[in-house]
Amino acid sequence: MTSIDPKDIPTAKLHAYLLSAVAPRPIAFASTIDAEGNPNLSPFSFFNVFSANPPILVFSPARRVRDNTTKHTLENIIRTKEAVINVVDHAIVQQMSLSSTEYPEGVNEFEKAGLTMLASEKVRPFRVAESPVQFECKVNDIIHLGEERGAGNLVICEVVKFHMHENILSEDGNIDQNKLDLVARAGGSYYSRAKNGFFEIPKPLSTLGIGVDNIPAAIRNSKILTGNDLGMLGNVDKLPSEVEVKDFIADSSEAKAILNAEDVDKIHQRAQQFLDKKDVASAWKLLLAKHN
Repeated sequence: MTSIDPKDIPTAKLHAYLLSAVAPRPIAFASTIDAEGNPNLSPFSFFNVFSANPPILVFSPARRVRDNTTKHTLENIIRTKEAVINVVDHAIVQQMSLSSTEYPEGVNEFEKAGLTMLASEKVRPFRVAESPVQFECKVNDIIHLGEERGAGNLVICEVVKFHMHENILSEDGNIDQNKLDLVARAGGSYYSRAKNGFFEIPKPLSTLGIGVDNIPAAIRNSKILTGNDLGMLGNVDKLPSEVEVKDFIADSSEAKAILNAEDVDKIHQRAQQFLDKKDVASAWKLLLAKHN
């Protein structure tokens, strides 16, 4: 058996061990606003429910391991003492992942991830309309666990109102776990889907993805492509060049045939098949050949 004293290994290594061993973990998709009212949205997997009366959720925006800075979510909560915690189902997991990209302060992650801002009723931060359950929360306390890299900050949230999509409810009014289709976080690039077990999502680009808001409208408003598809398309730092698109079409008789048929739905369906195989580059080249 390998035995380790946490003090004997680098924080980054300890962090990786903890996240892989304590898994899967539920995801708090936390929405906040800054002092000027600008929205912020970010996921956190140090999260759970700790009380029913009063209803208490706790999540922890930890200090960044790489440079010991704090996250915008924590800074906003310290100032405003409010948050919305949205749960993450499989239908929005790619968009959730894209929102974790560390965009500069003031950038609206709702727009970058292609998610809809929904006004809350008792707090100022917006809800994620696509999330199946949304908890409006007042922050009762923030417990700072340290000042070093990786130190957590326990945000103790009291639920003041929550909202559920009716399509996740059973006939007796309870949440149907199969309909809810939650995803959870594990170590590295791994996630867990309640229905199907573990799967992987590449970590968001450190170079910043273009975001769903920069996808051409004809693609963004597709009848075929899902939110997850758009999330994958938005997680590229630049689009293929015209030369790359032309070369792709020239080398693919299938792509030529689909494009010549002028059937937008079929083009989008083929692009979706590329995305299912994690071939984002080919999906973009096919889509841009039609919509650029």
